Amino acid sequence: MRTVELLCCPALERTVRAAWERLAAAGLPSLARHGHPTNRPHLTLAAVEAFPPGAADRLAALFATALPLPVTLERVTVLDGSAPLVWLVRPGPALTALHAAVWAALDGADGQRPWHAPGNWVPHLSLALRFRDHDRRLARALVGGERPAGTLVAARSYDGDTRTVQPLGGDFPAD
Repeated sequence: MRTVELLCCPALERTVRAAWERLAAAGLPSLARHGHPTNRPHLTLAAVEAFPPGAADRLAALFATALPLPVTLERVTVLDGSAPLVWLVRPGPALTALHAAVWAALDGADGQRPWHAPGNWVPHLSLALRFRDHDRRLARALVGGERPAGTLVAARSYDGDTRTVQPLGGDFPAD
């Protein structure tokens, strides 16, 4: 599997990582416990089995003009009732247009994940996986009611087979 992801500016990344830490400290599921070196707050735009020929170059050209992209986080919720705990991202016109352009750049790719498709996609930053819906109220209290704003500053692709990332453009924040 190959993803297309956007990375947060350092301030927004610190905000999300602090929420991860508060969840973990309370004994709740949290991505703070995911120790892989590629683990960092990100917004997934698409996932496919493999990039079609020329896709990486098309994506890099998109990101060269689209980033940085301002965003605002919204409420914290559990997707699908008992799956990931997420911080929703307000889908402004620029983000929505970029998402559609990414899908166009990946046209013809095998294994496109339908939940990322335009019209189905719910833009978010994940806080925890396999979260229990009945813990949502506590999680919201721990994360807080703020609606932080920041920018998405870089794009990358995660390769699920090699568990590595490939930069696709933008100004990569330090790990």
